[in-house]
Parts: sequence; C-alpha cells; structure tokens
Amino acid sequence: MTTLNAPVADRIDVHVTGRRVVSTILDSLVLGGAYALLAGASGDIHTVGPWNWVADTSPLASLLYALLAAAYFILMEGRFGQTLGKITGVRVIYEQSGAVPGYAPATIRTVLRLIDGLIGYLVAFVVVLSSPRRQRLGDMAAHTLVIRA
Repeated sequence: MTTLNAPVADRIDVHVTGRRVVSTILDSLVLGGAYALLAGASGDIHTVGPWNWVADTSPLASLLYALLAAAYFILMEGRFGQTLGKITGVRVIYEQSGAVPGYAPATIRTVLRLIDGLIGYLVAFVVVLSSPRRQRLGDMAAHTLVIRA
C-alpha cells in the first residue's frame, strides 16, 4: 500500500519498458535523419547493399553531430522531460519530486548513454529489466525515472 507521503518512485508506475524501447527506436530515427542531412550537406553518402548506407564526413562534421545529439537529449529531457521519441507516452522525471529533471540530471543521463547504448542498447535493456524501478544506468546516476506521460 502506498501513501501520499511516500517518495514519488513508490507511487508511480515505472513498468514502461516496451514504450522505452519504441521511444529509443524513434529517437534513433530522428537522430539518424539529422545525421543523414548533415552528411549530405558536408560529406558523401553511398549505399552498401539494399539496407545499409555509409556516410563519409569530416571529423568536424562528426563532432558537430555528436554535440547536436547530446544537446537534443539534454535540452529536451532537461526542459520538457520528453524527446520527440517519447511520443509513445513516456516522460522523464526526477525520482524524489516527480518534476521535470532539469539540465544537470539530463546531462548525466545523456553521458551514460555511451555505456547504456552499447550493443544496440542491450546494456540498458538488461539493466532496466533487472532494476526494481526499471532504471537504466543513466537513470540511476541521475536519480531519474521514466514513467507513463
């Protein structure tokens, strides 16, 4: 039984793993489209087989993309608690207050995507499924939760 005085994490439903997976795929499509536009404007794109393409960009363009991708997550989750991919009905909150996390926790979540995203986000998937609050490493470090919107 939960009470209104219990921490937010104990009062909400964090079982949104399927929605998180779809959200991650959608964010990957958004960022992939942004990379394709950047590569098309600053480099060379060519196909390798029917389902794969390769982009040759300068190191500067690659760095710009990495910064833009990080800014996408930090600004969207820090300010709104949601990215475009989270139209699946999930949002990020600070676990103690239930409020939008802010930029510092969003930055921590984003930096730890480097680990969570290993092996096609398999690391995050396994950690989320084994965590009682369904948190990936970035959520644990930032003290955030992903919940139904």
